[in-house]
Amino acid sequence: MAKKQYAVIGMGRFGSSIATALSEMGFDVLAIDSDEQRTQEMSNIVTHAVSADSTDEEALRALGIRNFDVIVVAIGEDIQASILTTLILKDMGVPALVVKAQNELHGKVLHKIGADKVVYPERDMGLRVAHHLTSPNILDYIELSKDYSILEMKAADSMIGKNLKELDIRARFGCNVMAIRRNQEMNISPYAEDRLESGDVLIIVGHKDDLTKLELAFAA
Repeated sequence: MAKKQYAVIGMGRFGSSIATALSEMGFDVLAIDSDEQRTQEMSNIVTHAVSADSTDEEALRALGIRNFDVIVVAIGEDIQASILTTLILKDMGVPALVVKAQNELHGKVLHKIGADKVVYPERDMGLRVAHHLTSPNILDYIELSKDYSILEMKAADSMIGKNLKELDIRARFGCNVMAIRRNQEMNISPYAEDRLESGDVLIIVGHKDDLTKLELAFAA
């Protein structure tokens, strides 16, 4: 089976980090930016790095952009260029299109014009930092949808020595413990009798309001 090929448009901090990560994973990556210095900096990292205007349809066609399995539009502040690039790529019939959005309104427009997936890197990172600040036990916070998220939480001192039945997280907070990670071992669908030890990490899913209540309850 042939390796997937990726094209990343926009070599700002977000785009260049994606292109670098994909390249390190062994995939063929085409990096595109209108700034020649940025593409020059990526030339030794990715398979190909090209300076081109992504709002120029002919330039994109000349690069054979339709041959790539996934295209990531990671254009920074220029919302107009982001939207126009997305429109051109959808019109060209690219297989899968992932686009970075600056805000909710930008994201709605991108969905309407055909983006297959819209990502909000600044917002998501802000959420993760905010959750970590409010509770030192929170290791990660991932939004699944507008209302539901997954929380990765280090077992609080008040949890240690108790089993899941005694903690009663589902009844008290309406959240479900999906897994417990102990050292490098992952316990999927743990039993009610499973007792928590120091250093355990709980993976919990629930409504974001319920997760916030849970965080605050075990923040100390």
